[in-house]
Amino acid sequence: MIRRAVFPGSFDPLTLGHADIIQRGITLFDELVIAIGINSDKKYMFTLEERKKFITEAFKDEPKISVLTYEGLTVDFCKKINAGFILRGLRNPADFEFEKAIAHTNRKLSEIETVFLLTSSGKSYISSSIVRDVIRNNGDYTGLVPDSVRWK
Repeated sequence: MIRRAVFPGSFDPLTLGHADIIQRGITLFDELVIAIGINSDKKYMFTLEERKKFITEAFKDEPKISVLTYEGLTVDFCKKINAGFILRGLRNPADFEFEKAIAHTNRKLSEIETVFLLTSSGKSYISSSIVRDVIRNNGDYTGLVPDSVRWK
């Protein structure tokens, strides 16, 4: 049986924190689907195509990774692609409390297990919202994102 996991998020944009969880997650699973959630109520800085390109380019040499998009409940997407696990990263105790409630709900709705990885300490302060704020204010964001997210 293939151990397929989904790492869901908006990835607006992909950060070094996300990349850390992805790099470590591929050691735990046979396949890792990076799933870009589409929420029509959310205003994104980067288009869906840009976000998908950032991820695809960052992990182009990793055959265990695929990048897909989805709408609706993450557990429904997991069922659709036959994934038994959801991978989530935790930066701090507040993340844990928030993610724990989602994990319990997902478990109630399905047989899908959530696996938590702690973000490496040197990257635990990085969030997409912080990166977007740095970009909006013309700050140097290059130390916060993979090379695939950088532009001139």
